[in-house]
Amino acid sequence: MSGESCLPRLGPQLDSSSPALSLACPKTKTCSYIRAVGLGNKYVRLNVGGSLFYTTLQVLTRQDSMLKSMFSGKKEVFTDREGWILIDRSGKHFGSILGYLRESVVTLPKGKQGVLELLAEAKYYLIQGLVELCQGGLQQEEQEQALCVIPVVTSIKEEERLIQACTRPVVKLLYNRSNNKYSYTSNSDDHLLKNIELFDKLSLSYNGRVLFIKDVIGDEICCWSFYGQGRKLAEVCCTSIVYATERKQTKVEFPEARIYEETLNALLYETLPAPDNTLLEATRRRCRHAHCGSHSEEEEGPVAGAELRERVRRMKRYSTNEDRPLGY
Repeated sequence: MSGESCLPRLGPQLDSSSPALSLACPKTKTCSYIRAVGLGNKYVRLNVGGSLFYTTLQVLTRQDSMLKSMFSGKKEVFTDREGWILIDRSGKHFGSILGYLRESVVTLPKGKQGVLELLAEAKYYLIQGLVELCQGGLQQEEQEQALCVIPVVTSIKEEERLIQACTRPVVKLLYNRSNNKYSYTSNSDDHLLKNIELFDKLSLSYNGRVLFIKDVIGDEICCWSFYGQGRKLAEVCCTSIVYATERKQTKVEFPEARIYEETLNALLYETLPAPDNTLLEATRRRCRHAHCGSHSEEEEGPVAGAELRERVRRMKRYSTNEDRPLGY
């Protein structure tokens, strides 16, 4: 099928030397494809953005689409002298377009970007079934995609780089069961799992607002750390050493309320500039009376500036009974 099969031009024939003819494109013609249908040609040659395709009129007109309008005589098409019908569109996904017209099903491209590109082509060619198929694939991919990504630090430098570069508050959970040199108490394993489950729950609840980090190389067994604007705000260590039947054991606790409170306190540093000092001091006083009541009166006395901020917001646990202050 060549361009000579197009409908004859109306009006007087122009000589090839005519100036008017020299202004027209020498390689393309516009024709109505109804005459080509009448010729009974089975195959159609398509040039879609430089990519060449062979197909049949039956495929192109099988479903209601812009292609059916083009090849049933309702729209004009462009051909070159060799008979290739020109479609000014990317040919990257046109094979999938033809596949869907043949079978009414098609394998979607891998990756969200490929599906979006195919969706754009389906909308251009007005193939509603393929549009719905692409939209369903995108929705399924969003559901299967991980809700949040938790980095696992492998070195101290990597941890420092993540915390300093992040503009959001940071919550880090360090857990390493193998760090223990004593036996565990009966509830320790259960409490360790609860700490990990709470970390996963918080990471889903505050995804996008807080950066959650896992640390599996530290020296502690289970310890939470909270950061804001690049500096450490608080720490909740969940392990302690206890005596049982004349031997030491490691006890893992699950201070759920304390972890929630420190997470909410870290959200005060969610936006710049820093939170109002009055609000922070009120929060710290409440924290001191609620969680640090076991310290001596001297420790709970007023201390000005950064020392108060660091001491009150930090929950320090001691690894041995000998390290604990008198009256702990």
